[in-house]
Amino acid sequence: MDISSLSSTAKSLVDKKKGVLAADWSEGSATKYFDKYGIRSTEESRRQYRLMLFTTSGIEEFISGVILHDETIRQLADDGTPIAKVLSDRGIIPGIKVDKGTVDMANFPGEKITEGLDGLRDRLLEYAGMGAKFTKWRAVISIGDGLPTKTALEANMHDLARYAALSQEVGLVPIVEPEVLLEGDYSITENRNVTEAGLKVLYELLVDHRVFLEGTLLKPNMVQAGKEYSERPKPEEIAKETISTFKEVVPKEVPGVVFLSGGQSPEEATANLNAINKTGGAPWELSFSYARALQQPVLEVWGGKPEKKDEAQEIFLKRAKLNSLARQGLFKNEMEAQGVLNSKF
Repeated sequence: MDISSLSSTAKSLVDKKKGVLAADWSEGSATKYFDKYGIRSTEESRRQYRLMLFTTSGIEEFISGVILHDETIRQLADDGTPIAKVLSDRGIIPGIKVDKGTVDMANFPGEKITEGLDGLRDRLLEYAGMGAKFTKWRAVISIGDGLPTKTALEANMHDLARYAALSQEVGLVPIVEPEVLLEGDYSITENRNVTEAGLKVLYELLVDHRVFLEGTLLKPNMVQAGKEYSERPKPEEIAKETISTFKEVVPKEVPGVVFLSGGQSPEEATANLNAINKTGGAPWELSFSYARALQQPVLEVWGGKPEKKDEAQEIFLKRAKLNSLARQGLFKNEMEAQGVLNSKF
């Protein structure tokens, strides 16, 4: 394990103005989003779409790394260049999702466990040979009647720790993603309690597995109420609860937190990230690792039409810029942001 290299890569991924693009939708997830906008989902259409994102002029100023899917890291650009090299040639760090998705957890109705540990060491070596520099593994936690159970929480965090150790063994920075799902009718306090409990177990297990924390990143949910809860917290409350919760359980040795956007609109994800950074006082860099919050507006414009490529790339660059502003605590609102963009970038 080269701890110097791991630390350097982790810090580069949370560079001051930048965040991570999560372009790791599986074939099924990509098809779901493509179908919504009338786009035929094929291996080729997915390649064209992702290349459109990766070749957008100027994104390297705001995007530090990209999480790829297994399908994508094996694909080539039109000129035969491997997609991972397309990114690295632009100064963007290629990464790879290595889990194989969630399944129902036996004997625990309503709870999931993530698959993919079998054969992971060999897959990690292969991905490293393809140019990947970091990895990601997602675990999902549900809040509900009697959920999450202690067993499901510990099982998911244990798998995250095992994955992280294996990633570092071959020189890849692990992004650990324990996501508390926003589906449900629960308060921000309930989310805080579950998020804190999960992160406490996670970091105890990462230490037990001798994971080098300075060479990792955390990709968590923000602390907020469930989507069906009647009282919607404001960004300032989400920021306060998120920062105070993380200070209780996330070690200061972790170089950065890259928040996920699951369950939030693009506008909500940007506003909440901005409020978190404006709150300040955190020992870690506070950035983003967004999928839908960066890509939904792009898909709406592109619609699978080649003639819409330039317009779609402009939208993608704008969303990257807005989240760069939020990552610095400089975003105000969607209406005012354009003036800041024109003067600052």
